[in-house]
Amino acid sequence: MTGLVYKSTGSWYTVKSNEGTFIECRIKGKFRIKGIKSTNPIAVGDVVDFELDETSDTTIGVINAIHDRKNYIVRKSVNLSHQMHIIASNVDYVFLLITVNNPPTTFNFIDRFLVTAEAYGIETILVFNKIDTLDEVTLDDQLYMQHVYQQIGYKCLRVSSTQGKGIEELKELMVGKTTMFSGHSGVGKSTLVNALEPSLHLKTKTISEQSMQGQHTTTFAEMYDLSFGAKIIDTPGIKGFGIVDMEKEEISGYFPEFFKLKDQCKFNNCLHKEEPKCAIKEALEKDEISWTRYNSYLKILEGDDEHYRTDIYNDDRIASDATRNKQ
Repeated sequence: MTGLVYKSTGSWYTVKSNEGTFIECRIKGKFRIKGIKSTNPIAVGDVVDFELDETSDTTIGVINAIHDRKNYIVRKSVNLSHQMHIIASNVDYVFLLITVNNPPTTFNFIDRFLVTAEAYGIETILVFNKIDTLDEVTLDDQLYMQHVYQQIGYKCLRVSSTQGKGIEELKELMVGKTTMFSGHSGVGKSTLVNALEPSLHLKTKTISEQSMQGQHTTTFAEMYDLSFGAKIIDTPGIKGFGIVDMEKEEISGYFPEFFKLKDQCKFNNCLHKEEPKCAIKEALEKDEISWTRYNSYLKILEGDDEHYRTDIYNDDRIASDATRNKQ
């Protein structure tokens, strides 16, 4: 039998068969020794072959094959730094939910996510959520952040789950697609899914006032069929987003605005740091490339995975302004 993985809890997988039946499945041990570097060999969104095991009191499935993936998106494993965790597979779009201060989402986090999505062939749409909570200052910050990414070519949406703003536009993009919501804990993923499909009643939690960070409400990835002809994968909140399996020379290729210019650099292996006649640095000095993006690029290049989560948006902005003033 063949089916689609709808939920992964680490040891059990909920699979929807081609006939529309949901079956709880385990995997054969061979998946764990096939050299797959991920902590989870099977992810939500995978198409799998399985057979029924009716020897016990309840019928369970045993997964024995995974179909080739169209794409997938990964992050570093939380506990095993040299392994990756596959968040989801076979995704048409990923919606990265961003909040300016509730909790803060930094340029560095966004850029790390975008670089990974570019590397694995997944189109990302940026969703600026909770726009109803913005005051004059944070509204300016949100619009500035949106401008940076629209200039590059990323599609951006402004949404308020509680007031219903932007919901219909979001639905139109989702019809007939398999999409994924991602972002920090507390940015409102579950609340937004509930706004799209109120009958789901996903659990939500408030922001911790002490840390201004969200509390985890989703503990594992799960796919839902929506009434308007869409599939959505809700994922656990991501605290950090370390880059995996990238050579330094290839990182700039996943920044679209860098990629357009890199063949104009004097050196083919230019890292856009100290090299002379670097097209990226020349564009930077002309304000044709965002300083926040360049700062993110340098941090990724330097492998600074540990401290980027503690940066806040204003620190990023101040740092980029300081760098600009030195020119």
